[in-house]
Amino acid sequence: MNDENIDVLVIGAGPSGCVAASYLHTQGFKVKVVEKNLFPRFVIGESLLPRCMDHFEEVGLLECLKTEQFEVKSGARFLKGEKVCNFDFSKKHTQGWDWTWQVPRADFDMALTNELTRKGVDVAFEKEVIAIDFEGAISKTTIRDKEGNDSIVTAKYVIDSSGYGRVLPRLLDLEKPSELPKHSSIFTHVEDIRRPEGTEGTLITFDVIDTETWLWVIPFSNGVTSIGYVGPTEYLDSFEGDATEKLQQMLQRSNYFYDRFKDVDFLFEPVFIKNYSKSVKQLYGKGYVLTGNSAEFLDPVFSSGVTFATESSLLAAKLVTKELQGKNIDWEQEYTEYIKGGVNVFASYVKEWYTGNLQKLFFHQPENPEVKRQICAVLAGYVWDTTNPFVTKHDRAIRAFAHLIDMEIEQEKI
Repeated sequence: MNDENIDVLVIGAGPSGCVAASYLHTQGFKVKVVEKNLFPRFVIGESLLPRCMDHFEEVGLLECLKTEQFEVKSGARFLKGEKVCNFDFSKKHTQGWDWTWQVPRADFDMALTNELTRKGVDVAFEKEVIAIDFEGAISKTTIRDKEGNDSIVTAKYVIDSSGYGRVLPRLLDLEKPSELPKHSSIFTHVEDIRRPEGTEGTLITFDVIDTETWLWVIPFSNGVTSIGYVGPTEYLDSFEGDATEKLQQMLQRSNYFYDRFKDVDFLFEPVFIKNYSKSVKQLYGKGYVLTGNSAEFLDPVFSSGVTFATESSLLAAKLVTKELQGKNIDWEQEYTEYIKGGVNVFASYVKEWYTGNLQKLFFHQPENPEVKRQICAVLAGYVWDTTNPFVTKHDRAIRAFAHLIDMEIEQEKI
């Protein structure tokens, strides 16, 4: 068993791990990234938010992504029957990026890890973390390769960016039930042979089937489109057959997209993720910190996953840097409270989406331009902007405006 001594071990080579590793590398630390899978590999989380562009730019990973020519995402469209709500990221309350990308994650993540390797970061694929022990401020992590050989990595700090693998939450008994309703998703990719010409064929769209169920359609620049159905777990389980048969039945419920995707072959057997919302008891401990989906996953409805992953990993890397430099860090205030602040904002939007209150704001006519600008900033990922009333009053603003709409509708009936 060979030992290796480094400054920081990063678990997971997705966007969260790459952002953390790139920042730490620029600060002169010896970093090692271990990844259970061999890249390229499929993973969900294909729609980004403008906020994460700040993170890629800050750590020197933006230019390598631009060369990939991913599909530009300048907003998002929501449909509900005949009603349409378009959000344009250039028309938002908060200053910041007006666009981002829709990406096949296999290609996106591969571009990131290739750039890390080019920079000189040690990225080790097909290496699984199977155990970790903390001895004071030092961790000893047992890594197993694909041949079953074990080795020990000794590190001053561990950043868990393992995403859905949730390595440290499992090993350290940090899992906690999510407070969000139990929802599931089923999704695949298709060769989009009937994709419309022009803007219509590039739009990310959320087709609202009913208050709790909806379909995502995410076109990529390579002609492939990601489609996925989301709803209460019990409801999705009610469809008969295997995963392919289930998704084919669900697509029939979309009046807008059924003709486009009927009889189109799925590029892989649809993936069915049950009860996807996750949470943890704590975000950090002596010698480790959790980032991204390793810590918390809310819901795919507003595509917040990658942005939370990169926001948390960049902040974690900055705080780890300061601590390794001998500076005092208040992890509770500087990390947990900050990250939880943004999570709580998005959690309110997720909850109010499924109550129907947020949908009332989206589809009510005539629109309130200022309210829409404030909500658009949240949907762009700028959930830490305290100048935005729909951030600072997230727990009551949506309900209050939904109530006003209800009153207006009742008044019109009189």
